[in-house]
Amino acid sequence: MRRHVTAYGFLSAALVVFAVFSWYPIVRGVVLSFQQVNFVTSPDWVGWENFERLFADPLFAVAWRNTLYFTVLALVIGFGVPFLTAVVLNELRHAKGYFRLLVYLPVMLPPVVTALLWKWFYDPGPGLFNSVLRGLGLPTSQWLDSSSTSMISLVLVITWANMGSATLIYLAALQTIPGELYEAADLDGAGILKKVWHVTIPQTKFVILMLLLLQVVATMQIFTEPFVMTGGGPEESTVTVLLLLYRYAFYYNDFGTASALSLILFAVLGVFSFLYLKITRRADA
Repeated sequence: MRRHVTAYGFLSAALVVFAVFSWYPIVRGVVLSFQQVNFVTSPDWVGWENFERLFADPLFAVAWRNTLYFTVLALVIGFGVPFLTAVVLNELRHAKGYFRLLVYLPVMLPPVVTALLWKWFYDPGPGLFNSVLRGLGLPTSQWLDSSSTSMISLVLVITWANMGSATLIYLAALQTIPGELYEAADLDGAGILKKVWHVTIPQTKFVILMLLLLQVVATMQIFTEPFVMTGGGPEESTVTVLLLLYRYAFYYNDFGTASALSLILFAVLGVFSFLYLKITRRADA
């Protein structure tokens, strides 16, 4: 008993921090979602009115559609690129450390700096990309100023900025694969694609599935890039759930509806995570 008391004593500081800065805000957010509050006057209990206001807002459906569209694009583009990059880095024999640093370097940039840098790249006038296209005699693009290309442009930014962490995690997983498996594949005459499909992917399945879950959760909460680079435009084509939440809270001063939206997002991600883990565990059984 004395040993356990000592252990909980060491844990108490961390538990207090989690309770104050993590658990209490979650509970407080749930309460706020059923109140009309501006943090100046006393809050009024309004029941489900905040949720009804959300469902009646046309931007609510638009934000969810844009967020899901962004998530799908991010999975198609941003999920495979780090894995392929890790496979290539794992095959290198020289300058491994240099290339690992090069891949991870964008992660060390603050997200706002990355967004502003790429916003200049995408500038339809003197921007880097259109300048290169004009120099090659190719047609230019509106990038962030067109509703048809704005979302894919944001996905490219997110992929470039965050692929470093996933690449290093994949690389660490690849280095745990026994070399005998690749030697056996070589003896069977397997090429690089067959070795990746029959050896690399099965041996890193757990890491792939976990990073897939983390990426879906992260992309569903995208905020910084659309906020800094597009403001939700053009024509509301990049309004995401968190950006709409920000508007409710700090543009409309409606913290109750903002909390209701955050609760819906929390529930959606919680249900998705539960079903995803249940399905993957059943597949492993």
